Amino acid sequence: MSLSNYLNKMVSRDRSPDRPPLDEIFWSWCGSFLGIALIALLHVHFLTPQDLILVIGSFGASAVLIYGAIASPLAQPRNLIGGHFLSALVGVALFQSLGDIPWLAAALSVSLAIVVMQLTKTLHPPGGATALIAVIGSDRIHDLGYLYALIPAAAGALLMLLVALLINNIPKTRRYPLYWW
Repeated sequence: MSLSNYLNKMVSRDRSPDRPPLDEIFWSWCGSFLGIALIALLHVHFLTPQDLILVIGSFGASAVLIYGAIASPLAQPRNLIGGHFLSALVGVALFQSLGDIPWLAAALSVSLAIVVMQLTKTLHPPGGATALIAVIGSDRIHDLGYLYALIPAAAGALLMLLVALLINNIPKTRRYPLYWW
């Protein structure tokens, strides 16, 4: 392939999609607010008001998908739960085996999480962040060990899924999930 053909692949030929209708934006806001609030409130109520370790950063990206892009294959329940859980396992394994070489553990955690998600048909982009958090997170995250895959990763994803099922099916214009398995 010539350089010009390669660079030509980067030229845009389409225009960006239209903005979603305001009612879709409203329901996306409701779902994302309630999903993250539920996890944070459970943490504050049952654990401690500081260091919300149940609210991992990758849940913010999951909220975008499961409340704002509900028709995406990446937003379906199998991808949400499996992506977080499997990626957390990968991240913990890499931290425990290569934590003394953080740059390598970080890079491998994300790249191997992608491979595992692709092989298991659970690709969920926030899963890459879940794996990375297992490596670069605080000592409180590291102290969880493999429990990190269950709490917060899988448990938080399940709580967000519950909210997605309730909120996304209220308006007549929405249906979630498109498929379970």
